[in-house]
Amino acid sequence: MTAVVLATACALVYGTADFLGGLATRRSRVLAVVVLSQAAGLAVIVALLPFLPETPTPGALAWGAASGLCGTAGVVLFYRALATGVMSVVAPITATFSAALPVLFGLAVGERPEPVALGGVVLALLAVLMVSRGPSDGKTGRGYGPILASLAAGAGFGGFFVIIAQAPADGGMWPLVGARLISVTLIALLAVATGRALRPGPGTLPVIVAAGTLDMAANVLFVLAQQRGMLSLVAVLVSLYPASTLLLARHFLGERLNTVQVVGIGFTLAAVALIASG
Repeated sequence: MTAVVLATACALVYGTADFLGGLATRRSRVLAVVVLSQAAGLAVIVALLPFLPETPTPGALAWGAASGLCGTAGVVLFYRALATGVMSVVAPITATFSAALPVLFGLAVGERPEPVALGGVVLALLAVLMVSRGPSDGKTGRGYGPILASLAAGAGFGGFFVIIAQAPADGGMWPLVGARLISVTLIALLAVATGRALRPGPGTLPVIVAAGTLDMAANVLFVLAQQRGMLSLVAVLVSLYPASTLLLARHFLGERLNTVQVVGIGFTLAAVALIASG
C-alpha cells in the first residue's frame, strides 16, 4: 500500500510539474525551460544530500547516469515528434509505451502481481492512452517518422524508469544526482550546438524553477515507491500523470476535456483502486 500511495503522489506531482512547464513554454523557448528546470531540480537534490544518510557509490551514480541518458533521449525525441507530427498521435503513443515498457520488464524478471492488480495495470494503460489524447485535426503527421520518434521517446522515458530502479537501494537519492547531471549537461550542449538561447521569457523564471523543483520531488517519490513495490505496478501508476495535468489545465486555464479524456480520468481512478487492492 505504501508503494501505491507514493506512486500515486508521484503521478500527481509529475502532472503538476508538466502543467507549470507547459505554462512556461508559452513565453520561453522549450530548450530554455528544459535546461533551467532541470538545473533547478539538480540544485534541489544537491541541497538535500547533506541531510540524507546515504553515501555516493560508483554503482548508484552509474545507474543514475545511464537512466539520465535514456531520459534525455526521451525528451529530445518527444519534442522532435511534436515538431513533425500531431499532438493527438504523438502524446498517447509516447505515454502508453513509456508505461508498458516497465510493466513488461517487471513481468520478465519475475514480478507476479495479483490478478486484480494486473487488471488495474491493463486499465491504467488504457487510461494513459485516453487521457493523453487531444483533439485531432485529421492529420497523422509526415509519414511514419513522428510515430517512430514517439515510440523511441516512450522507450527513453520507460528506460529511465527501468534503469534507475536497478540502482542499489543503499545509494539513496544519489542515482538522481547522476541522472540530472547527465541530462542538464547534454541538453545544455544541445542548446549551444543549435544556437538556441537559454534566457527565460519575462516573468517565467519562478514558474520554471517551481516546475523543476516539483519534477525532482516526483523523481524522489518514484525512487521511494519502486524501492517498496513492484516496478510493474509503480511505473504504470506514475505514468497516469497526464490526468492531473489535464485537470489543472481545466481548472486554471478553462481548457475543455473531450469525452474520451473524461472517461480516461475515470479509468485512472478505477485503476488506482484495483492496483491498491491487489
